[in-house]
Amino acid sequence: MSPIVRFAPSPTGRLHVGNIRTALVNWLFTRRHGGRYILRLDDTDQERSKEEFVAAIREDLSWLGLEWDQEERQSARTLSYDAAAARLRQSGRLYPCYESEAELDRRRKRQLARGQPPVYDRAALALTPAERAKLEAEGRKPYWRFKLDTMDGSAADAVSRNVHWLDLIRGDQTIAIASLSDPVLVRADGTYLYTFTSVVDDSELGITHVIRGEDHVTNTGVQIQLFEALGAEPPRFAHHSLLIGPDGHALSKRLGSLSIAAFREQGLEPMAVASHTALIGTSDAVAPHATLTELTAMFDLAKFSRAPTRFDVAELTALNAKLLHETPYAAVATRLAALGIDGGEAFWTAIRGNIETLDGARHWRQVVTGPITPGIEDAALCARAAELLPPEPWGEATWGAWTEAVRSATGVKGRSLFHPLRLALTGSDKGPELKALLPLIGRREALARLNGTTRA
Repeated sequence: MSPIVRFAPSPTGRLHVGNIRTALVNWLFTRRHGGRYILRLDDTDQERSKEEFVAAIREDLSWLGLEWDQEERQSARTLSYDAAAARLRQSGRLYPCYESEAELDRRRKRQLARGQPPVYDRAALALTPAERAKLEAEGRKPYWRFKLDTMDGSAADAVSRNVHWLDLIRGDQTIAIASLSDPVLVRADGTYLYTFTSVVDDSELGITHVIRGEDHVTNTGVQIQLFEALGAEPPRFAHHSLLIGPDGHALSKRLGSLSIAAFREQGLEPMAVASHTALIGTSDAVAPHATLTELTAMFDLAKFSRAPTRFDVAELTALNAKLLHETPYAAVATRLAALGIDGGEAFWTAIRGNIETLDGARHWRQVVTGPITPGIEDAALCARAAELLPPEPWGEATWGAWTEAVRSATGVKGRSLFHPLRLALTGSDKGPELKALLPLIGRREALARLNGTTRA
């Protein structure tokens, strides 16, 4: 059966690199196996969910080329949640509770003081109908917990129940259910929490594989029981490692500089972001790939490491530069034109090895066409070199023939020859090979710069 996966962001902010890693891993997995990719907007947080973030999520995914086959919104699925909650209430797995947060906090502190785990004690299950009615008459509205199945066997020989699954990245996993509190699924205001809505959606949308961060491992134990309580087959699960910064600490989700929008504004290439994000934390070398098709062909969950995955913006920037260095002119011609950068294939081939972002081509176009401020380090050498400039037409052999003539005439060689000429011709002490750049500059401009001026 072809897999069906979902990427389920909450539209409460911009997507950051951690979100995109999950989105990309799911996309590559399902494309590798010929499945379907669902974008599910988990927008039940009415206060924080914004339409502007919905639009931003779509924009970010589209920029990366992660097209989706179906879009769903949790805010449109309330009737499904109502029906599922009713089934759980009827089966006795969803029960009302009335404690305030302050009461729960005091109870947890007492448990900790006694050396007990701060697990909800199910006191609400002991309430009689009359006691519940009294609490509600006082103005308390119930919130609803899911009663976990914590014991296996008969009452006489019951043992604590564990939930097991074979994680496609982490291998055999076990969660001791008795160590967990019965999770709240429905708030006092009647709205539903993620743990519940996610299971209902995954069940009804036919999700076959849930691939997400390892911070959801414990949730998985609870959700497997929820699937079973609703009479649904749980999907396969895979939990990838979380991202850490170069300093070894967890990345903050609030760092705007790590948002996909920020990467786009910095001029990073979509395939640089995709290549880096898809390959870090795997056994594959982190290298630039020109298309998502290439990444799809090599994708395998078995390649993922369980160790924390290091994400470094500097490494991403370097990968972006490497991708551009390998990019043919045909792939960027339209974008260069949109930026107002002309010069054609010869210009692009000459300068692409010296830029980190496409916009960096502007600088080298300015160097070629002027005006620039020539750097005259050795006026006498530059003057003699000007006298020896050969006539046009020029090609890649011109630089070698000309500098050899200057060397023969002056006796100057090595850095003492090449550095002053580069400074005069480009205003910089480093950059593209001059054998490619010199023909683009042209004889008239080169002559002016060697004399300390510029035509433009």
